[in-house]
Amino acid sequence: MKTVSILKKVQRQFVPQKSISKRSAFLMGVLAFVFLILAWSVVTYTGIVDPLFAPSPSATLQEAVRMMTSGFWTDIGVTVMRVMLGFAVALLVALPIGIFVGAYAPVAAFFEPVFSFVRYMPASAFIPLFIFWIGIGEKEKIAIIILGSLPQLILMIANNIRNVESSLIEVSYTLGTTPINVLWKVILPKSIPDIMNTIRIVLGWAWTYVIVAEMVGASSGIGYTILQAQRTMKVDSIFVGILILGLIGLICDSVLIMLNKRLFPWSTNER
Repeated sequence: MKTVSILKKVQRQFVPQKSISKRSAFLMGVLAFVFLILAWSVVTYTGIVDPLFAPSPSATLQEAVRMMTSGFWTDIGVTVMRVMLGFAVALLVALPIGIFVGAYAPVAAFFEPVFSFVRYMPASAFIPLFIFWIGIGEKEKIAIIILGSLPQLILMIANNIRNVESSLIEVSYTLGTTPINVLWKVILPKSIPDIMNTIRIVLGWAWTYVIVAEMVGASSGIGYTILQAQRTMKVDSIFVGILILGLIGLICDSVLIMLNKRLFPWSTNER
């Protein structure tokens, strides 16, 4: 009977678009990480995978401690600074353009084809040009992040604006609202939570751009550390760098989700 009851409870959780409790969501997330660590432990401690190719969790932890005490914190700080600065510049430019592209058809007709064109150009392909134009330094790496993030932000923010229900806009006009007020008092409040989700997604992509930029012509940063570890075949250091990136990304993601829920409680989006 207990087994049948448990199965029924599980079945009730798997309903399309149905939310689950915060406690259940937290436990499921923890369980996923536990499963990954167990799988990693099994393939490394049993010798299925040679330590030359994949270090064990304990070996990786030891290397992380060694790196942190040897100044790796500085590289982490440099990478975080590059990402946040480049992404902030891209966001400041993308917000107004994306809003107007999504709200006004003439603006969309002018800007959207260009940014759609640029969006398909890999940011990493511009690294040789940026080194030639800007030089090897912070500006080049920040420029790569801006180039990679800006078109994505503009097009996705424009899509967030367009996703506002037309019924809300029509009702606003029926009540005598002006076009300017429709934008600022109806469209923007409704789309801001979705824009926050867009920021969260594109920020994750920005980390990939900075790592690629740091692997070419850099002398600091997480990407530079990973490249140096690859040259000396220190796989445990590579694992530490990758895991640190994942940890920072998880923290940023969690903070943005929390801010979205706190600042915009009217949003129905859970993630």
